[in-house]
Amino acid sequence: MTTRISDLMKRSTLPNGQTLSRLAYGVWRLSEAQDTSVNANLARIDSCLAQGITTFDHADIYGDYRCEALFGEAIKARASLRDQIEIITKTDIMLISKSWPGTRVKHYDTSPAHVNASVDRSLQRIGVEVIDLLLIHRPDPLMDPGALGECLDGLITSGKVRGVGVSNFMPWDVDLLQSRMKNRLQVNQIELGLLNTAPLFNGQLAHAQEHRMSVMAWSPLGGGRLHSQAAQPGTAAARLAPRLAELAKAHSVDQTAVAIAWLLHHPMGVMPVMGSNRADRIAQFADASRVPMDRQTWYELYELANGHQVP
Repeated sequence: MTTRISDLMKRSTLPNGQTLSRLAYGVWRLSEAQDTSVNANLARIDSCLAQGITTFDHADIYGDYRCEALFGEAIKARASLRDQIEIITKTDIMLISKSWPGTRVKHYDTSPAHVNASVDRSLQRIGVEVIDLLLIHRPDPLMDPGALGECLDGLITSGKVRGVGVSNFMPWDVDLLQSRMKNRLQVNQIELGLLNTAPLFNGQLAHAQEHRMSVMAWSPLGGGRLHSQAAQPGTAAARLAPRLAELAKAHSVDQTAVAIAWLLHHPMGVMPVMGSNRADRIAQFADASRVPMDRQTWYELYELANGHQVP
């Protein structure tokens, strides 16, 4: 079966009925851009919107706690954007940072006091009245599932967030938190792509499908290694490069578009989170929709990524 190109850019519907764009723009490197002005960030947003990418993925810690505010300056400069986009943000990681002088060790904090305060800060930084999706960023060994579950339910009831989910959770982590909540967890955002295929078999995707939970994929291009010109011999990126280049040439796209098409082919409707500050790369995000992907090509790339045939 070949993926129908028209299906790739359709919107994704979460369990609660909310919809997100099939591709999301990740803002984690926004503070590293050469130009972080309001106009430059508006241009990045406009480039995404022109491709149907309306979902923007944040976390309170991105850019040493600066990216939400940089993005928010653009939103405040053009208030009409608030009705055109969906905002995802995350909480619970605490960095050693000048922004938090009392933090002496990197750690996680899923206490209701921290989560509630973090949501209020994110709303203020981004300049919106509601967060579309709040994710718990990492599993916290000290998580009190009852207290956190009640907190997340309360944030939905208050209208501060429309839905909640998790990131980097294993199936048992999801089940534990879900068992203490009235509202459903909507999303698990995990590392997934040709350079990290483990979720295909470690239970993360199967569990999400079983519970009809959506999955977002962070670092779908392996932190840029898939479009690196200097992949080290013997690595997955090096094994993949010739075939990705061949497929890219055949469809007049960049190699990264082929890698994203591979991910989009999964039947559960994985939502890749794309990240770049470069205008040319942002403008090419949706090129994956032009790359047909059949079962044998999918497995061919999977085998190159892992360095062996399937059993």
